[in-house]
Amino acid sequence: MTDQQTRPLIITRVREQGRDIRAFDLRPVDANDEHGVAFISGQVAMLRVSEEEPAYFAFASAPTDRDLEILVKRTIGASLALFDMKEGERVDLLSVVGHGFDLDLQQGRDLVFVAMGTGVAPLRSALRHVLNRKTDFGQLVVLYGARTPDDFCYRDETQSWQDAGVELRQVISKPDGHDWSGPTGYVQTLLDHVLPDLNSPVALVCGSREMIAQTRDRLQQMGFSPEAILTNY
Repeated sequence: MTDQQTRPLIITRVREQGRDIRAFDLRPVDANDEHGVAFISGQVAMLRVSEEEPAYFAFASAPTDRDLEILVKRTIGASLALFDMKEGERVDLLSVVGHGFDLDLQQGRDLVFVAMGTGVAPLRSALRHVLNRKTDFGQLVVLYGARTPDDFCYRDETQSWQDAGVELRQVISKPDGHDWSGPTGYVQTLLDHVLPDLNSPVALVCGSREMIAQTRDRLQQMGFSPEAILTNY
């Protein structure tokens, strides 16, 4: 996408998510009923925010959703600038990057979504896409890890995922001082409890580089081929 193809996006909705994390709905200023941005689940938007250096934000929405959605964690640079923006303000979409998840190749197989922190964004995109075509896939399992319960995003949606037949397991790594009765540790430790019950599963993994490397190693030790371990970038 060149400068001539840059698309101004208007913020249409802002929602609080995890601690210091907000979800932003975005729509091209020239869009009508559809956003018209071509991407596949797992791909990443390169956004220019004010005078900050452009930064990357994974799409959290499915390609067919009415608006684009991203998660923004309050950190530095463009993320910090965008975090404080309001409905009606604008950012620029410069390009869409990454190979994303080719879900059409996974039809008929069980899918295991493994996410840490804001890495849930591209996996939510893929999950929403899959739930729109649920009969095309096998079992769906979401393993989601965060530092504390306050760091989980999309807590208002998890019940609807489960109602749709998704097996959801969550884990936190910093339980001290929190009312939490679930498992503790890192998300990759949950793999041992779900994989034996699945048939020819494919894993979709998003998180920090260290988490992805550790998860890939564990999956390969459990018999996954490299082709059955998918990352979005």
